[in-house]
Amino acid sequence: MSTNNYFSESFEEDVFSPIDFRGELNEDQYAAVTSPPGPALVLAGAGSGKTRTLTYRVGWLLSQGVPPQEIMLLTFTNKAAREMLGRVQDLTGVPRHHLWAGTFHHVGQKTLRIFGHEIGLEKNYTIMDEGDAESLLADVVRSIDKEFLKIKGNPKAKILAGIISYARNTQLSVEDTLSSKYPAHCTIVDRIVEFSNAYAKKKLELQVTDYDDLLEHWLKLMKSSEEATSWFEGRFKHVLVDEYQDTNALQSSIIDRVGYNHQIMAVGDDAQCIYTWRGASFDNIMTFPKRHPGTTIHKIVLNYRSTPEILNLANRVLEDRPSNEGYQKDLRAVRSGMTLPILVATMDTRQQAYFICQKLVELHRREGYALQDIAILYRAHYQAMDLQMELSRNAIPYQITSGVRFFAQAHVKDLTSQLRFVSNPGDFTAFQRFACLLPKVGPKSSERIFQCAREVQQEAGVDLIDAMGSETVLNKVPADAREEWPDLVETLRSIRDAILHDSPEAVVRVAVEGWYSFFIREVYTNWTSRMDDLESLVGFATRFTEISEMLSQLVLLNSEASNRSIDPDEDAVRLTTVHQAKGLEFPVVFVIGLSDGGFPLQRAIDEGDVEEERRLFYVAVTRAKDVLYLTYPTIAMIRGGAMKVRPSMFLRNLSQDHYEVHRTHGGISQAGRGAGFAS
Repeated sequence: MSTNNYFSESFEEDVFSPIDFRGELNEDQYAAVTSPPGPALVLAGAGSGKTRTLTYRVGWLLSQGVPPQEIMLLTFTNKAAREMLGRVQDLTGVPRHHLWAGTFHHVGQKTLRIFGHEIGLEKNYTIMDEGDAESLLADVVRSIDKEFLKIKGNPKAKILAGIISYARNTQLSVEDTLSSKYPAHCTIVDRIVEFSNAYAKKKLELQVTDYDDLLEHWLKLMKSSEEATSWFEGRFKHVLVDEYQDTNALQSSIIDRVGYNHQIMAVGDDAQCIYTWRGASFDNIMTFPKRHPGTTIHKIVLNYRSTPEILNLANRVLEDRPSNEGYQKDLRAVRSGMTLPILVATMDTRQQAYFICQKLVELHRREGYALQDIAILYRAHYQAMDLQMELSRNAIPYQITSGVRFFAQAHVKDLTSQLRFVSNPGDFTAFQRFACLLPKVGPKSSERIFQCAREVQQEAGVDLIDAMGSETVLNKVPADAREEWPDLVETLRSIRDAILHDSPEAVVRVAVEGWYSFFIREVYTNWTSRMDDLESLVGFATRFTEISEMLSQLVLLNSEASNRSIDPDEDAVRLTTVHQAKGLEFPVVFVIGLSDGGFPLQRAIDEGDVEEERRLFYVAVTRAKDVLYLTYPTIAMIRGGAMKVRPSMFLRNLSQDHYEVHRTHGGISQAGRGAGFAS
């Protein structure tokens, strides 16, 4: 079947309802929507009606006689695509299926169904999910080197998949990817390149793709297939891209190829580029005018979400950027003024949590805000630990939209299971949890190991942990796990000794720095953030005099979390990381943990990523509609020790006219304006 016949849908002549573009759009939106043909970069600030602008741009093109089949609309999520297409259909009456629209991966897979044969991929190819792709990669690795995945220190399949995926999406070599993101594995670069090439070959042989193939093959077709390129050139006269600041190098290259005649409208906000850590390229939006000569830049700065006071603070945050770190624009408020953002310094994270809970009750009972109208935002999961505990103690309902409750996270439970077992060697459930993390160790084999250790314990007259280090028990361990087993047992011994002689803080430190710290490096691509969570447990342990007290508290917290059913419609406070809050808005927002090392994270400061942290802070404050609280502890637990910390550099640079200070004394807040920061 020819491609012409394949796409010979009959596009009936749609009758458009007249749209009052001038009356329904503000001046900035109207200029962007009605801009003449040619490349356009639309910088749509937070809360400025980005989706409305894109929707009306489609409506404008259709009203100007552009057939719907000549428009391509690319988004990042299926939800965004559905919302936008629904709005287009409501606005114009044109059925949504008449446009080629959807996520990059959705449009990529449609392209491969038509032209995949040009690169050896038949129309009935299968798309693997993430788990299947990792499994296939592991099979490929074992076919080349059956011992590789068993060797301690070598990355497991999930990490290998992450390395290969990052290289493909950023269009970097594996060597450059390793040096910048995974330096610990630089010594095996040749091996990883070999695995990557074999994996690609195997997928074609099996006629399967992973998610990255949907984009990589699409770009390959645009570079090498005359049939595909001529079809795209003949069909799509207008390419519209949503959230352009989040594109990676691979997606940007696709857009540049598909929009061969520079008929591209890229809509985004450089100030909200917060995903470079996962491959998004800040340069894509900054260099767009250079790659597409004659680009018209439109700035949409009228904000419909927030009060002038909140926007003044947000604008000030961006003023401190280096000149090459973004386009200059100031958000302007449609709404009338209310109150200044409120700055609150607390003694520590526990008092911060106490203050927030006190304020939540006040906002809910006295000021009439629904709990679901209130969001608490943080830079990293561990920063919400005390807050979750305090909310639970006060019976304030809350929902975490960026994952599970802190103490219910897998890596936290993995680590605490080791503490539980050493404290009570009869706790088989705790033993089984961490033992089953080892390769080829499952419920049955872990039970055999445990029973064998009990027998050795009785026969030799030693304790259970020493028994686990015996040759007899080692022989019961599956072969693939035997190299790691001695390290695990040694960590358990060290924890045991620390419990006998040291503080709970020292006990947790031993566990955090033991076998598990190496395990997560080999298994999780986001191991650094997981280590941050585990490090926070060291500070948590300082509150207890006995490790048993700490473990009892953890059990109670987890029991409460697991017994409490979550109703998505419940009136509950929303807790989320700033990354997960992007695109959302709330009448009341608390941004917490705003100290140097907390926000910006110390890791970002050390690695020179402060400007992305600034953009993240900007995203956080622009989620607020009516009321904004900015809180920070003046004392933080760092590696188990209490240290005085400064307010975030982003706060220190604010003028005192941008906020009102509330001081806390014994949990009671007192207001004052322009009091500034203590040195």
